[in-house]
Amino acid sequence: MDNPILNQIGTVFIPVSNIEKARDWYCDILGLKTDGEIQFGHLYVIPTEGTEIVLDSKIYSEEKIFKIPAFHLNTKNIEEAFHFMSSKGVNLITEIQHNHYFNFKDPDGNILMICEC
Repeated sequence: MDNPILNQIGTVFIPVSNIEKARDWYCDILGLKTDGEIQFGHLYVIPTEGTEIVLDSKIYSEEKIFKIPAFHLNTKNIEEAFHFMSSKGVNLITEIQHNHYFNFKDPDGNILMICEC
């Protein structure tokens, strides 16, 4: 029997306290429109290339936020990405590390990463 499980990641869920505010914040930093539908009153799928990001206010609690990055967003220029996020007033929790990546927090305190790949 062939393995029915694909070696692919389909979606990463991020717990957020307010789905509309989270949608607006994530779409702003990713340069996306906020015209997608909020599904079932608590889910917003961010249209990304590759693995999708789903914001979910139903799973939110302070205990469930990401304490370490579960994934990273890609950039082709880590310096430009760092300055862009800084200019947006994003809570940067590290400087650029090893000329390669930095960590930041979303408005709910989820720790995320941007990495030059």
